[in-house]
Amino acid sequence: MNSLRVRIGVLGLTLLAGLTTPATTAVAETAPSPTVEEQRLDGAAPREILRRSGFDTVATDFARSLGSARSYAQARHIVVREGSALWRRAVDRAQGRGPAGGDLSRDDDRPLYWARLGMTREVRAFEPEFGLSAEQRTALLGELERTSRGQTAVRYPRGKGVKRILVTGFDPFTLDRDVRISNPSGATALALDGTVIETADGPARIETAVFPVRWRDFADLTVERTLRPYLPTVDLFATVSQGRAGRFDVERTNGAWRGGFPDNENIGTTGTIPVSDPASQPQWTTTTLPYRAIVAADTGRFPVYDNTSVTEIPAGGTGPVVRPDGPSEGSTARAGGGGNYLSNEIAYRATLLRDRLGLHEVLPGGHVHTPVLQFGAGNTDPATGTVTDPEFVRNRLDIIDQVRAILNVAASTTVTR
Repeated sequence: MNSLRVRIGVLGLTLLAGLTTPATTAVAETAPSPTVEEQRLDGAAPREILRRSGFDTVATDFARSLGSARSYAQARHIVVREGSALWRRAVDRAQGRGPAGGDLSRDDDRPLYWARLGMTREVRAFEPEFGLSAEQRTALLGELERTSRGQTAVRYPRGKGVKRILVTGFDPFTLDRDVRISNPSGATALALDGTVIETADGPARIETAVFPVRWRDFADLTVERTLRPYLPTVDLFATVSQGRAGRFDVERTNGAWRGGFPDNENIGTTGTIPVSDPASQPQWTTTTLPYRAIVAADTGRFPVYDNTSVTEIPAGGTGPVVRPDGPSEGSTARAGGGGNYLSNEIAYRATLLRDRLGLHEVLPGGHVHTPVLQFGAGNTDPATGTVTDPEFVRNRLDIIDQVRAILNVAASTTVTR
C-alpha cells in the first residue's frame, strides 16, 4: 500500500466475552446487512479468483458447519476452527503443499481475502434458533478475523539457536479502482509464514500475519493486541505493504497522522492516530532496521531506497511542508516516509509499541514498502482485463523473493538476544 497506506499472534485476552456461553439466553438481533467489502464479492473478478483457486466453496461449506451449531459456544468453536483452517489452507497453497485447486498461480493472496469475506458475510447473516446478540456476533466476527489472518498461529521454536522474525502484510485495497488487485505484502506473508532462512548468523524462523485495510480496526488497537506478546521475544520485525511503482523503500520515519484516504469500507479518517496513551504520544517514530546494510545489498531486481522524506507542520508554522531529510525539532506530523495511510499507521503503531516496551535500542524493526504490483502490458484496464497474466505473476514472485532477501540482510546484520 503506497504513500497513501504489513503477522503476527494475537493477545489471548481479546473479546473474552466470546469465550463462554452466557448464563441466560441471548436476545437475538436482526442480522446486519453485508458490508461494503462483502458486497464486492458478487463481482465477476472475485468469483473467478475463488473458482480458479478452489476456494469457491469455502463460504458455503462454512455456512453449513455454522448452521449445525446448537449453542453460542459451539458456534464459536466452529468459527475458530474454520478460520484457522482457512489460514492454513492459504499458506499451504502458497507454499506448494496440497492441491492447487485450480490454475490460478499458487503465490496469489487474493483467494484468502475473498474467501474470508465470504465467511464473514455468512456470520453476519447467521440467525440461529438459540439466538445471537449483537455483542456475540461481533465476537464471532473478531474470532474469524484473527484466526483467518494468522494472528493466532504464531509459533516459534523454543530455546536458542534460531532467530525469530515477525512480518506483517495487508489485504488488497483500492478495490473500487480495480477489483482485481492483489497485494504483494499479503502474498509475501503467505509465502514466508513458518519458513526458515539461512542467514550469516545461522537459521531464522519467519512468522507472519495479515491485517485489514480498515481504519476502525486500527483504532480498536488490533495491531498492538497482536504484536505485544511477541515483540519482547523476537529478534527482528518488519511491517510490509505495497508502496511506489518500481522500487522498495525502507521508511526511516513514521508520523502520527491519518490523512483520510478511503479504506476498504470507503471510509476516510483524518486526525492524529488514536493510541492508548495519547498524553505520551510522540509525533514521530523511527525505524531500527539496518537500513544502510539493506540499501547497500544486492537483494533483487528492484532498487531499494532509504526514504527519509516526511511532511510536517514546523514548530510555530501554520501549514504543511515537505522535508526531504526528516522532521525538524518540535514539528507536527502530517505524513511519514510511508505517507499518512494505514501503511504509515501500522509502522507507527508497531515502532511506538517497540519503544513503549523499552526495546528501541535492542530490537530492529520498521516498515518496508514493496513496489506496486502491476499487470502486464495490455491488461491494465479493469473493465476488459483478465484477473492474472504472466508479468503480473512474475512481478509478485520477484517481490516476494526480494522481501525474503531483505529480511536475510536485516537478520544477518543484527545480534540474537
